[in-house]
Amino acid sequence: MDRTFQPRPRRFAALVAVAAASALVVTGCSSGSGGKQAQADPAEGAAAGKAGTPRMTVAMITHAAPGDTFWDLIRKGAEAAAAKDNVKLVYSSDPNAATQANLVQNAIDQKVDGIAVTLAKPDAMKAVVAKAKQAGIPVVGFNGGIDAWKEQGLLEYFGQDEQVAGEAFGEKLNDAGAKHTVCVIQEQGHVALEARCAGVKKTFKGTAETLYVNGTDMPSVKSTITAKLRQDSSIDRVVTLGAPFALTAVDSVKDAGSKAKVATFDLNKDLVEAVKSGAVEMAVDQQPYLQGYLSVDALWLYKHNGNYSGGGVAPVLTGPAFVDKSNADDIARFAAKGTR
Repeated sequence: MDRTFQPRPRRFAALVAVAAASALVVTGCSSGSGGKQAQADPAEGAAAGKAGTPRMTVAMITHAAPGDTFWDLIRKGAEAAAAKDNVKLVYSSDPNAATQANLVQNAIDQKVDGIAVTLAKPDAMKAVVAKAKQAGIPVVGFNGGIDAWKEQGLLEYFGQDEQVAGEAFGEKLNDAGAKHTVCVIQEQGHVALEARCAGVKKTFKGTAETLYVNGTDMPSVKSTITAKLRQDSSIDRVVTLGAPFALTAVDSVKDAGSKAKVATFDLNKDLVEAVKSGAVEMAVDQQPYLQGYLSVDALWLYKHNGNYSGGGVAPVLTGPAFVDKSNADDIARFAAKGTR
């Protein structure tokens, strides 16, 4: 299988994220994604060469659900950039859109120097993002909201086009000979997740269904997928939208006595091992570590040198890239460090 997929020009031109010239200094702090708010404060002097630069504070506010290890990768990337740039990083998260908006308001009230935010529910964030701009605080978007960031006036956006990624996924399923797929969405109304399944359905030549589960209750996720597989034995692919859900789906397949294969979006260390063993057929990597890193680094560059990527009109794409048995070993050495 091909390792990467090039987004179609009809959507927009893909921009290549420029690798940082300085070596990354990764802090020892790691999140469990469960707390409402936490703070990463890199050790004094961690950013060599920036000792004479006034320190800035960046607030990163995401829609992460407690226990979702995907966000650990986002945060590690943000912490690495913060350490390199001598930035004080304040990280907070809540899957509830109204609460996430309140967290952005808190950052505005604290007069931070920059805000990095996910727009999983763009309408709920629109007013508070406008308030940040009125307060003169630069805002960048990442991970969720690729169709809304320009409209809301954000400086930059870092992530993958989920519709395009879904279309690529559907084509991969065709190549693998799949005939009947069920796409599992763990949060109804989440624009990025809905776009993934819509993309799969658009290009997949077989039967494509959508199954909604409660992503905050993993036992319920397992039982719901199991019930669906028992109900319809013709399902030969279960597509999940996160690594923990893929690993749970593997158990569901066993419990249901199904012959379906599991494929997924997003990675973590255990998921890479599952791809290597064949328990999971393939995964799409949107490089969350890179999303977190670029979001913080971009705000530092904007403040200190007026730089911004994409000219304010195009996103910086971090995916999709496909991981399967052919390249899983290459990715595993980075996943073992908790950065892929």
